[in-house]
Amino acid sequence: MKIRRAAADDIASVEKIYDAVHTAEEKGEQQTGWIRGVYPVRATAEEALRRNDLFVLEDDGALYGSGIINNIQPEVYSRGSWKHAADGNQVCVLHTLAIHPSRRGRGYGREFLAFFENYAAEHGCPELRIDTNERNKAARQMYTKRGYTEIGIVPTQFNGIPDVRLVLLEKYLGKVPEK
Repeated sequence: MKIRRAAADDIASVEKIYDAVHTAEEKGEQQTGWIRGVYPVRATAEEALRRNDLFVLEDDGALYGSGIINNIQPEVYSRGSWKHAADGNQVCVLHTLAIHPSRRGRGYGREFLAFFENYAAEHGCPELRIDTNERNKAARQMYTKRGYTEIGIVPTQFNGIPDVRLVLLEKYLGKVPEK
């Protein structure tokens, strides 16, 4: 298993992962709260690729996961009661973590989180932030098992999806080496 920055020729595979997650959602097999055609869509991955912050998880020569890692905090984060104050460049955010449903339970999500945490530490970001839909019990459980703290639930429209109860989570790494 390898996690790396995405390349242009990965976009079609990332879109297929999004589609598989949407299908699992529509069948009631997952509870992400995402909506096909609204979020995430191919343009979500393309925009992240342009910013150079799209990462993919590859195993056995195929892509089974993706996520966006950057310092961009959605506006709704300003409504959170974060326990650790940090300058924007000291906050690392994981957005749109998507693991292909066929690979559920194989530790891919945990591996992506470990990569995210190492990436943040290497880039001098002691404060980690993640969000998820309140309905996404599997993600919430995984995040709390990895040491993330739920700091609140904020009602909002998020990424074009109405009536989201967005769970805000954080993890403080402590002092990390200077860049």
